[in-house]
Amino acid sequence: MSTENIPFQSIDWTKIPKTEHVGETGMAYWQTTQYNGLRIRMVEYSKDYFADHWCEKGHIVQCLEGTCENELKSGVIITLTKGMTYVVSDGLSSHRSISKKGVKLLIIDGDFLRQN
Repeated sequence: MSTENIPFQSIDWTKIPKTEHVGETGMAYWQTTQYNGLRIRMVEYSKDYFADHWCEKGHIVQCLEGTCENELKSGVIITLTKGMTYVVSDGLSSHRSISKKGVKLLIIDGDFLRQN
């Protein structure tokens, strides 16, 4: 876990460049801010996005716009709509994202989500 503190600051997402990440279908667009032991991303999935991998990383995910389905490797599907959040620690659930109509998410992950 990081021992560095983060001083007060604001994030102007309009000034953070987008990077493209190809899904099995569709695209993910990430805007990323990185601190020691902490990553904050604004992520948009295009229409018909289907992740190209199972993710084992822990996240806090807040749905800002649209709808996103989160498929767990067990076959369970959890739908996230505007105003909803999900939380998972590293290594506790293989999951992947699917968006039929597009979605905008705020995603926070970092050392604090590691398993003890």
